[in-house]
Amino acid sequence: MSDTPTTRLSVNINKIATLRNARGGSVPNVLQTALDLEVFGAQGITVHPRPDERHITFQDVLDLYPRLTTEFNIEGYPDERFFEMVRISKPGQATLVPDGPHVLTSNAGWDTVAHLDFLVDVVQRLKAIGTRVSIFVDADPKMVEGAKAVGADRIELYTEPYAAYYAHDPSEAVAPFTKAAELAHQLGLGLNAGHDLSLRNLAYFVQHVPYLLEVSIGHALIADALYYGLENVINMYLQQIRIGAGLVKGMR
Repeated sequence: MSDTPTTRLSVNINKIATLRNARGGSVPNVLQTALDLEVFGAQGITVHPRPDERHITFQDVLDLYPRLTTEFNIEGYPDERFFEMVRISKPGQATLVPDGPHVLTSNAGWDTVAHLDFLVDVVQRLKAIGTRVSIFVDADPKMVEGAKAVGADRIELYTEPYAAYYAHDPSEAVAPFTKAAELAHQLGLGLNAGHDLSLRNLAYFVQHVPYLLEVSIGHALIADALYYGLENVINMYLQQIRIGAGLVKGMR
């Protein structure tokens, strides 16, 4: 058996940009950090630009896309500025989130039933550009089915509810995500996951959620890097994925 897990680690670098913007200038350097993360083993780079550019900026996207060698994933609400970024950078994946401009961080998935017509149009426009489309959804069968109905290629499961309940009852916390993953697979949807996944809960999630292609992790990973350093932290997160996949022994 290969020791390479099928679940890939995409690192969200928004918090690197937040730190830079707090002081101005270019320290830490967002582009160099992204390139270093790839060298350290990250298998993708994720950004989530906001209209107010409070972290990732339009210029960051322009700087990143020609230089990255792993998959570039742009998350965001599909307004015209988002479409412009995707048209210019042609990322490997565009992930649609329902956040309005003043939302601090993603806190819910799309209602793919209520917004079906809107999302059908958005997905068609993005596919015409040539990017894979993922939709951020809760672990709700109706929302998963809705993602299929609008033509998405993948879903990204919103995992904050799992992370919040994990310490209380891991098996109960992960159960809806296992069911959502199985349904997505039956429908022919690829599966991603993200939000509040961490060194504490990642291995258990990977172990119990089948068909998981990608996890997108930012806040916890960057916070851990303050103690352990970026290179060590990338290896630690990859190790947790391997443990969850049963490729190495370790504590779950």
